Amino acid sequence: MIRAAPRLRDLSVVLLADPKVLHQRAHLLGAEFSAAAREPGKPASGLRIEPIPLPRRCSPGRADPRNAAAVLEAIDRGARGCLSGEFDALVTGPVNKAVLRQGGLDFMGHTEHLAQLAGASTPVMLLTCEAPPADSPLRVALATTHLPLSAVPGAITRHRLRAVLTVLLQGLKRDLGIASPRVAVLGLNPHAGEQGELGSEDRDEIARAVADFGNQRVEGPLPADAAFAPAVLSRFDAVLAMYHDQGLPVIKYAGFGRAVNVTLGLPFVRTSVDHGTALELAGTGRADEGSLLEAVAAAARMAQRRSAAQGLVI
Repeated sequence: MIRAAPRLRDLSVVLLADPKVLHQRAHLLGAEFSAAAREPGKPASGLRIEPIPLPRRCSPGRADPRNAAAVLEAIDRGARGCLSGEFDALVTGPVNKAVLRQGGLDFMGHTEHLAQLAGASTPVMLLTCEAPPADSPLRVALATTHLPLSAVPGAITRHRLRAVLTVLLQGLKRDLGIASPRVAVLGLNPHAGEQGELGSEDRDEIARAVADFGNQRVEGPLPADAAFAPAVLSRFDAVLAMYHDQGLPVIKYAGFGRAVNVTLGLPFVRTSVDHGTALELAGTGRADEGSLLEAVAAAARMAQRRSAAQGLVI
């Protein structure tokens, strides 16, 4: 955040954070950092801070469960501001989910938590890299998110996939501006199940869900080991993977540090970085701010598209 701050001053950005921590980090890194306090009830102009104090001293690279409630309050404050129309979008940094749970919180991840706050039944995690080494953007959505691998097959149902695909198609149109999106749906099992020889989920659940969309340019199930070949990807605007580590390693290999995590299916725009907390880099000056800047830029574009669709100007 410290290194990204100078490039955010042309936007109206509110930092929901502890200002003491930000200034201490800037001093530690020998970096300039300045952001005025936000005046309650007034729109932000430039870079402003709305204080969310941490109750315990924060040391670089050391996550303290006693600060968990304050971390969650910052997330919730941003979500409440978006739901009320006070904020146009929410951009989140990475959090250590284990530390939040150690602090007594029932927290499985941003995607699930924000959906619960917003009353959204089907949040969809989409990672998008608009400028990968390849010729076209790479976008990967997930049918399931933070589940143990043993629980994934039972969660892959025709009903769930229909709901996820509906949200994904709508999000690609509304938030990413793709007029007629094409989606590749991956199989769950090797070779997409080999007509049931290697598992029944591809035939009984995934194929039937895809068929429910008729001619809406949804295709699958495709074997996951071949679907990311450039010749296949060129036919689609997004890929729907069945589980977390089926799809995300590909996009992180192709564009780590430039990818953006988007939550579709919420009544507001939410983006995030494509990486975790990297505690070993905290306070060293070696952390890369690239994904954060991409997440802010993506959030601004998406908010503008939503406002334009409503006949508003922001």
